Amino acid sequence: MVAVAGEPVKTKATGFNCPSCGASLTLSTAGWSVTIACPTCGAVLDAQDPNLRILQRQQNRLVVKPGIAMGTRGNWKGLPWDVVGCQQVTITVEGTDYSWMEYVCFNPFHGFMYLTEYQGHWNVVEKLNRRPDAEAGTTNAIQFNGLTFKHFQSASAVTTFALGEFPWEVNVGDTVRSHDYVSPPYLLSAESTDGETTWSLGTYTDPKALARAFSIGGNLRAPVGVFANEPNPHVGSAKAIQRTFRYFALALIVMLLVNMVMSRKETVFTGQYQFDRTKGDSTAFVTDPFELKGRNSNVDFQIQTNLANDWMYLNLALINEATGQALDVGRQVSYYSGNDSDGSWTEGSTNDHFRLGSVPSGKYILRVAPEGDETSRQPVNYQLIIKRDVPSYLFYGVAFLALLLPAGLASAPQVSFEQRRWAESDHAPAVSSSDDDDE
Repeated sequence: MVAVAGEPVKTKATGFNCPSCGASLTLSTAGWSVTIACPTCGAVLDAQDPNLRILQRQQNRLVVKPGIAMGTRGNWKGLPWDVVGCQQVTITVEGTDYSWMEYVCFNPFHGFMYLTEYQGHWNVVEKLNRRPDAEAGTTNAIQFNGLTFKHFQSASAVTTFALGEFPWEVNVGDTVRSHDYVSPPYLLSAESTDGETTWSLGTYTDPKALARAFSIGGNLRAPVGVFANEPNPHVGSAKAIQRTFRYFALALIVMLLVNMVMSRKETVFTGQYQFDRTKGDSTAFVTDPFELKGRNSNVDFQIQTNLANDWMYLNLALINEATGQALDVGRQVSYYSGNDSDGSWTEGSTNDHFRLGSVPSGKYILRVAPEGDETSRQPVNYQLIIKRDVPSYLFYGVAFLALLLPAGLASAPQVSFEQRRWAESDHAPAVSSSDDDDE
């Protein structure tokens, strides 16, 4: 909303006849308006001339039905406003015309307020008395009222239809160079002509609110697509889920750190052995006793061998000396390598690693029974390393991914909305030639 300089004065409607077609005219903004466009013949008249001098005659003019009828009275933010003028403005992008409507609203004590509508998207617009500040180091952003506005689009805008009263000289065919910058729900626009630039600030407004304000019921069409400064409806839910994700991720990190600090990470047994297949089953043996201390926790096993184009199978049994309870595990280790027409290759590994979870404390022995290819006469040297209470990172990795998935899914609608917004701008993502060919 813009108040005109000087003492506000009441005005009353003044009756005239159009000097072009003779139709009866009512000037609601006498002393305020600069031009008036005749609703009958479309002629543009000088509203400041007592004789309503003709500034432009319209023949075969474009006829547009405004979404808000001239003379409609509404109440916006507690103030009465009369719709006294409207114009259609058109830009051409890559051979396609895009048009929107601009409405002039008048209050004799507060001057003029403006509404714009494009495909069902509405903005309440105020003219600015000061120029926004350019963003340091860039030509694509400006600062205003503590907000950063990103450049959205620049184009030549042409007035293609005018009706009613205007506080500036309007003529069908007038062209201005417009530059739009967005920081939803706000839209900063600069219109330049003849070396003069006028800035305005639009606020995206719910069409239902304007329908109620101007009592126009179902005449307003539903919004189509995503508008330049339309607020992203997915931001709130996405931020809430992302905030929850950060809290849970932090808790997960704390749990991991506590686990790492409290874990014993103690090597309780190390043994070096040789598997000689010439001895058959007599190679089974039992290790010296070792103690698993502390709380119920995991037992980590590492098997390291010198296998080469061979395999070995280990039957292992972790036996509690006090209870006789045994935990049986079978592990196969194999490693092969060679060369063929495709080059060198390898298969398997000389080492193996596994873990038993939640083993009670106590004294244990390990029964080891190795097996292997009986046709191979080469002994296998191997080492067994047993550790107690080793931190497990797999759980935390899986838990983190489980938290990350909903956070990512929650961001998808927000990102998609922004992509649709910027697809209509001068900064739309480039489409590759292959994509063009596919289309």
